[in-house]
Amino acid sequence: MRNVSVIGLGSMGASLAQVLLQNGYRVTVWNRTSAKAEPLVKKGALLAPSAASAISASTVSIICVSDYKTSYGILDTEEVRDVLAGRVLIQLSTGSPQQARDNEAWARVHNVGYLDGAIAASPPQMGKPDATIFTSGSMTAFQQSEPFLKCLAGNVPYLGEQVSAASSTELAFLSYLFGSYLGFFHAARILESDGLRVDAFGSMIAHVSKVVGEVIKYESEVIQTETYDNPLSSVDMCMTTVELLMEQAREAGINNEFPVFAQGLFKKALDSGYGQEELGALIKVMR
Repeated sequence: MRNVSVIGLGSMGASLAQVLLQNGYRVTVWNRTSAKAEPLVKKGALLAPSAASAISASTVSIICVSDYKTSYGILDTEEVRDVLAGRVLIQLSTGSPQQARDNEAWARVHNVGYLDGAIAASPPQMGKPDATIFTSGSMTAFQQSEPFLKCLAGNVPYLGEQVSAASSTELAFLSYLFGSYLGFFHAARILESDGLRVDAFGSMIAHVSKVVGEVIKYESEVIQTETYDNPLSSVDMCMTTVELLMEQAREAGINNEFPVFAQGLFKKALDSGYGQEELGALIKVMR
């Protein structure tokens, strides 16, 4: 299948369409503001007059708009519903796991092969080996779409027919990422308070990122198997580090919100008797 339609031409949607064009696909596009399609039309894309005609032009359509609510407003019209049956719809808008379930139920009613996707990359990264698109939903829809999805991103894991899996995995990834951001920003204040370079520290983190990944992998296995005994890093041991972060913030007079948050979780774990268990036991107080 060399025909693909792309609905939504914001930064990400336009990047997706451009990568598909570069890989020899016949791309039909539609956007509520048609002027956004002009650069793509100059590169060979076909501009559809409506969302329904864009979907009619291809067996597979990608929708990539701001959120699922906007997507639903575009798709749940009589004109679009009339042309959906038997086609594949790939949802690459931002949404929650429950919204993915709701979209799948809606697609099933209209006889649409539905694949939910979550992009873990920025628009300039699309088409590159390190870009990732998590996918879940109809296996048939994934198999039909896999060749061009792998043009869009080098890593396209199919997480199974549980349609919420892609959204949940993306949110888990973002939770990890944002937690890392907050830790790094506090780290930057520690360095600034002692006249040290933040960029040098960032380079060091990039260098040791594989080691950090191995630590996270180990803790994930601990949590999955519920084996918190014989710790490599106990809750009690790590609480010492949290207290040191608190002390440094006091001494340097810097913001302490990050270590205060961590201290609260660690205290709950210690009060619950998890002090001599592996660090991953913190999840028990978060359940």
